[in-house]
Amino acid sequence: MTLTTITKILVPNRGEIAVRIARACREMGIASALAYSEADDIRFVRSFFDDAVSLGSGDARATYLDVGRVIDAARSCGADALHPGYGFLSERPELAAACADAGITFIGPRSESIAAMGSKAAARQLMQKLGVPVVPGYDGDDQSVETLSREAMGVGFPLLVKASAGGGGKGMKIVRSAGELEPALESARREAIKAFGDGRLLLESYIEEPRHVEFQVFGDTHGNIVHLFERDCSIQRRHQKVIEESPAPRYTDALRQRMAAAAVAAARGVEYLNAGTVEFIVTPEGEFYFLEMNTRLQVEHPVTELVTGVDLVRAQIDVASGKPLPWKQSELAQRGHAVEARVYAEDPDDRFLPQSGRIALYSQPAGPGVRVDAGVTEGSEIGVKFDPMLSKLICYARNREESIDRLDRALRDYVILGTRTNVSWLRRVVTHPAFRDGRVSTRFLLDHEADLQRVTPDLVPALAVALATAPRKSVQRGTTEEAVGAASVWDVVGPWGR
Repeated sequence: MTLTTITKILVPNRGEIAVRIARACREMGIASALAYSEADDIRFVRSFFDDAVSLGSGDARATYLDVGRVIDAARSCGADALHPGYGFLSERPELAAACADAGITFIGPRSESIAAMGSKAAARQLMQKLGVPVVPGYDGDDQSVETLSREAMGVGFPLLVKASAGGGGKGMKIVRSAGELEPALESARREAIKAFGDGRLLLESYIEEPRHVEFQVFGDTHGNIVHLFERDCSIQRRHQKVIEESPAPRYTDALRQRMAAAAVAAARGVEYLNAGTVEFIVTPEGEFYFLEMNTRLQVEHPVTELVTGVDLVRAQIDVASGKPLPWKQSELAQRGHAVEARVYAEDPDDRFLPQSGRIALYSQPAGPGVRVDAGVTEGSEIGVKFDPMLSKLICYARNREESIDRLDRALRDYVILGTRTNVSWLRRVVTHPAFRDGRVSTRFLLDHEADLQRVTPDLVPALAVALATAPRKSVQRGTTEEAVGAASVWDVVGPWGR
């Protein structure tokens, strides 16, 4: 097969994932270009790129989600490849198709595979043909309220109503009785149309206290497909992942192998190319069902990188250029344990509302087994138009207990002033006895909500903020001029936010 030479990659994305891709480009000697919205503070992210192209001054819909603008940006900067990252256009088949039409290498799956997995209903139907277990439910074309109501009675309650084109918990409703059904259908359809422009719904039996386990899969143009083991993503808030880890705790090797085989079968069934994730719901009894396939790199991919020792982004670029996968299934193994926590600018004490402001002081943790993928630094402006995730903190150790100990320590070392964050709340999650024991499910945060409330006020005094933001004065010490403050910020900040 003829290899495609990639010389410059456009990244129409932001934050930590843009930085992650730019770093891989530099290691491979490939030029990189950032396509950005002028409504975003890109100063930190821009420093990792060789070039930058504006997508305009609008919000995400007018910039990152505009296929035409993104393709024009690639042409204008001379990029011959495009890496979409995750979110935004990463799972839009029209972007992959537009890249093909423009002669630009799309670093991801084929548009046909994205389309096949983009509809949850179509994906369910395909998985059933491939022999992959799916949750009992209804995924038919007849979307009338009468048909949905009749099918719901057949599935039984509790029931999950889902947007067929959905994701991120939008258009998803739990229904526990017949009286709740019609209002839930109407609400889910409204949300689905607003979020995805598609009001189709599907029904699934709702599994109480399930776990959410996903398998990293990877395919190349030479017919090779492998899995890189599982990640447990059960700690979720409103269907959005908060903490991820690998290996999944309290599972037998036999169950892992069955899920891995199903994940590979799903990927092979759509002739999958590049990195993707097959996601399963697992019952307390150990039965598993196909949930969806994410046709992109995942936020939590560093967890897999740490336990397998591979570079997934580098492999994505190599496979997109026509090279075979750099590893065989027999060469892949899990070693040790990794846990990731997502750090957000949000207020856990006020309904987790997104926060804004300028980061006055930023000091991220370090040390053995600690990785921080950040999209901000000191001085970064946190706006309200984009996702409030600031960074991902990933800790690795030889076993789960030590990995969690390391994560707890690293969270204690994280200092961010100028905007509220969820750092202290994350500490309460990872130190909870049930989490430490591996007794997790997608209901974890609801079941332990009272235990996770702050029991003392967040006493970062005004003096700490004043010291962090005050300009330094110059003092002559012998022949050297040093910038010093009235006191050490660390002396003041240290005891708080723990």
